[in-house]
Amino acid sequence: RFKAELASEQLQILLSLIGPISRLAQHCVVFLDKKCVRLSIRDAMEGISCFCELNAANDGIFLQHRIESIANDEIVFEIDLIQWKTALQSIAIGRNDGSSSTADDGLHRSTLNNKRNYNGLLTKTTTIMKLAKRHGGIPCLCLDGMKGSIEVYHAIPIRVMRASDMQNHLPPHINMPDVQLEITNEKPLRIVVERLKSIAPHVYIQGSMDGKLILRVDADASSIQTYFSRLIPRFEDTKQPTEGHQRKSSSNLDREDMTINSCTLKLETKKLLLSLLWQQQYQSSPNSNSMTTLSTTSSALLCMVENEMLVLHVLLQPTSVGFFTYYVPVHYLSASSQTSQL
Repeated sequence: RFKAELASEQLQILLSLIGPISRLAQHCVVFLDKKCVRLSIRDAMEGISCFCELNAANDGIFLQHRIESIANDEIVFEIDLIQWKTALQSIAIGRNDGSSSTADDGLHRSTLNNKRNYNGLLTKTTTIMKLAKRHGGIPCLCLDGMKGSIEVYHAIPIRVMRASDMQNHLPPHINMPDVQLEITNEKPLRIVVERLKSIAPHVYIQGSMDGKLILRVDADASSIQTYFSRLIPRFEDTKQPTEGHQRKSSSNLDREDMTINSCTLKLETKKLLLSLLWQQQYQSSPNSNSMTTLSTTSSALLCMVENEMLVLHVLLQPTSVGFFTYYVPVHYLSASSQTSQL
């Protein structure tokens, strides 16, 4: 048994998460317990994997929830992402209280002030999500909400799995990153990558721990480079410099006496774009059925692992809700190729 209540702002966050990952695969595996909600898409379209973890406790993705299972209160199932996104959109679009507050403010306001009708009574600001059997005993994820004065009900068929099956849908193990750079919402990469996609099928990403990032594509008659500077390097859990003094902490660095880590990755432009779709989010406009842009992410950490993986770790807004992570495979570059790209 599972039943949860979501405020309008939490519904928008869930929609902004499900929408982009539904472009990767048709199905995903969902894990539920008392503390969190995990979504897993492994080796989906173009070899990209995506994993999400949402806090189910206080200030999380639910106002409140209840779960009961013979498997230590854990439930695992597979669901159609397109149907889930469609159900969320049908309730979220056109639902807005008319305020201009951010998702962060609205989420905490709803948590404090929303009337709890958890016993089945629908309100204009909450949505009930639960597991139940419909259509002659078929297990479904049900969403019950209101759009204006109209009650909306969805029943999405699911495939129930054993709780132990979740061990086959965990994030991949990767080596320690060579470069880690924090990207804020003020410097979106998606707009640039969308334009580069029409120029070349592959893109080179050159990053260094001095806060610089370069995107480069090579066409038949030209080479185009886009520069990003003043990004925030994150030295925690990164490889040590190959030369110079060993650093003890990120606050005790001597940039003059150490070699700054750098890395070059080659990957398909289409794959990079698929992993950046979350940078354009939507919410319903007040008093209309249209959608306006809204950032439901706080920040993103771009991790570069040489000849292995590009990892994008994104924190949702507010950060107490959770995070999601993209794992994008890259092409192999020899040592000589790495040097020539710098």
